[in-house]
Amino acid sequence: MLELDGVTLSRLLTASTLIFHVIFATIGVGIPVMIAIAEFLGIKRKDPHYLLLARRWARGFTITVAVGVVTGTAIGLQLSLLWPSFMQVAGQVIALPLFMETFAFFFEAIFLGIYLYTWDRFKNRWTHWLLNIPIVIGATLSAFFITTVNAFMNTPQGFDIIDGETVNISPLAAMFNPATPTKVFHVVTSSYMTSALILAAITAFIILMKKGTDYHKKALRLTMTAGLIFAAGTALAGDLSAKFLAKEQPEKLAAAEWHFETESNADLILFGTINEDNEISNEIRIPGMLSFLAGNSFDTEVVGLNEFPEEERPPLWVHYMFDMMVGIGMYSLFIAGLFVMFTLIKRFNEWNKLLLMGIVASGPLAMLAIEFGWIYAEVGRQPWILRGIMTVDEAATTSSSVGIAFGLFLGLYAVLGFFCVRVLLKMFKDKPPKAELEKRFPGGRLDGL
Repeated sequence: MLELDGVTLSRLLTASTLIFHVIFATIGVGIPVMIAIAEFLGIKRKDPHYLLLARRWARGFTITVAVGVVTGTAIGLQLSLLWPSFMQVAGQVIALPLFMETFAFFFEAIFLGIYLYTWDRFKNRWTHWLLNIPIVIGATLSAFFITTVNAFMNTPQGFDIIDGETVNISPLAAMFNPATPTKVFHVVTSSYMTSALILAAITAFIILMKKGTDYHKKALRLTMTAGLIFAAGTALAGDLSAKFLAKEQPEKLAAAEWHFETESNADLILFGTINEDNEISNEIRIPGMLSFLAGNSFDTEVVGLNEFPEEERPPLWVHYMFDMMVGIGMYSLFIAGLFVMFTLIKRFNEWNKLLLMGIVASGPLAMLAIEFGWIYAEVGRQPWILRGIMTVDEAATTSSSVGIAFGLFLGLYAVLGFFCVRVLLKMFKDKPPKAELEKRFPGGRLDGL
């Protein structure tokens, strides 16, 4: 039975905050790219459908940004309140990326405000499109800076601890630690992919409900093509991440694959169950594939969990998080590829009902993959909050009020989630694109192009 002590409650509160926040953080990184692509195509092709796509997506995006600000602020607050020992040791080291993340967000927000209030204000529509660039840069940099903090927790460097004091601090060395390249690449590509698939899922649902128009068909082709490109990028990022783990965090990779003995030609284990004696059953084994993932060779030696003390091994249930993350990623690549193939090969019907249902499922599944991936990333680092230096138990607050804070924050997230969905539905309900298209572009004309 789970004991709800201060450490456990601190972990649960931080986990619930991250699980809620990552939804808006993912959208915040990916949607600006989709808006920029849609507006670019609208201007380039002189097509009002794409311009309206950009306009409506931007309108909904502002609501998710507002909620993301609140949840992001909660994370910053909880770092200090729930993990004071961690911040005492690492706070000075990671202050730079934490500050720069805030700067990147405000940079994005300023240009987002200008972007929203300058539609149709420029004679040359390309001038308005250029405002997308700082928004995309700001959103991506925001992801970069905050991800470097998480990377630092996995491979800490850039400081020394002497007599309990943090000295010889090098913020840039801390930011550009060994985990930074693969983590940032994975976070950014998966955010782009998930955002594209969420927009695709909404569009496919509307088409399934027999409410689709040419506007929706163009939207689905755009989002699924982007989804395919970004899914391929995410698959590459996942491959590079596996190779990084094999080298820098072998215990995390071993826990994900229930790999106990150090050996070459190691099997990749999918699904299955494991008992208290670490005996695996009902699994699917792919011979030698774990070694290949770890080093592009079936002869690559993969370190097993038995090489590490039991108290330093991650919990073995992270295997299921890893499997679901990878499985959904492969599904996303498959469904996007299938739709694009059906679009290119005219004898296939890309508006097939089963295919559309698969696309509808891909949106929420992609977001779940993001959640599973972050759970694996965080729990797979256990028992460390700062790998090799400080455990989670050592970092947590000793306050007895965490339970009260837990309840208050859960209430806040419930309210935020409810009103976010309510406002988004209200924003687009009974406001079909067709009517807005005719209002903004009478007769389908694009003046000034």
